[in-house]
Amino acid sequence: QLQLVESGGGLVQPGGSLTLTCEASGSSLIYHAVGWYRLAPGKEREEVACLPNMNNQESYRSSVLGRFIITRDSAKKTVKLHMNNLKTEDTGVYYCAATRMLWSRCPAQSDYQFWGQGTQVTVSS
Repeated sequence: QLQLVESGGGLVQPGGSLTLTCEASGSSLIYHAVGWYRLAPGKEREEVACLPNMNNQESYRSSVLGRFIITRDSAKKTVKLHMNNLKTEDTGVYYCAATRMLWSRCPAQSDYQFWGQGTQVTVSS
């Protein structure tokens, strides 16, 4: 059973940056399709970015395009979400999700096999 652990959340002012890390405890994410999701108060959990494992073609929701970057660190066997120019509407609990099934596009939320516990990101002045 793959256990995912997110880290890097915190409090940041609007315009600031944070980098979230998703690590698989005792294993590696090199061959997994990985997605980052967030849950904001009063909203449903939404996909922020994903990295399929058949082509590594990144995908982002439109509201974060140009500000967030998802990367796979093969050496450290982690997946990161680099968040720049953060806005108050980026506030929420961020989750990483992974699946070993092969995907050439972003899996649906229900297709992910493993989920982390989440890390809080708060963007506020």
